[in-house]
Amino acid sequence: MSTFRNPVGPQPSSVYWRRRIVVGLAVLAVIVIVLLIFFQPKGSTPPADVKQTTPPPVATSNPSDACAPGVVDVLAATDKSTYASGENPRITLTLTNKGAVPCTINAGTTQQEYKITSGSELYWDSKDCQKDAVDAPVILLPNEPKSTDPITWDRTRSSTTCDSTRKQVPSGGASYHLNITVGDLKSNDVQFILN
Repeated sequence: MSTFRNPVGPQPSSVYWRRRIVVGLAVLAVIVIVLLIFFQPKGSTPPADVKQTTPPPVATSNPSDACAPGVVDVLAATDKSTYASGENPRITLTLTNKGAVPCTINAGTTQQEYKITSGSELYWDSKDCQKDAVDAPVILLPNEPKSTDPITWDRTRSSTTCDSTRKQVPSGGASYHLNITVGDLKSNDVQFILN
């Protein structure tokens, strides 16, 4: 009768013992490999050909967070620098987030103000007689400019009294300046000529 200590078979008992040792070592190797996969030793060093790099920190933000001061660039523009007689200037506003994360700015008509001056005289102000001003929160993605639809200025003076008849402004080579504010943010100064 064959037992663990006394194997019975056509081969000598030493052959059976060697086979048992080989099988036992194979089972032990499999167990060690499985344990190493699931329980990697701490402080192990990676192979020499694998470079360990620390990823750069990623700036995170909630897009609904208000844009930080100094992050948004306000650009005023006219479609031409000189206008022929009878041509009306078309004005645009462009907002650009110069930061690294998306942010939100109120760019509604409650915050926008367009002013056209010549010398020290104010000729046109978009706030004069403005009706139905609204807030308009806008999400600005980093370095992706957002522009308004062009506004056409009809070369007339605005007034706080909301006169139905508005006077034409001087032309014939007169120089004017456009400036836009959005809340506390100020645009560049744009000069143009009316012939």
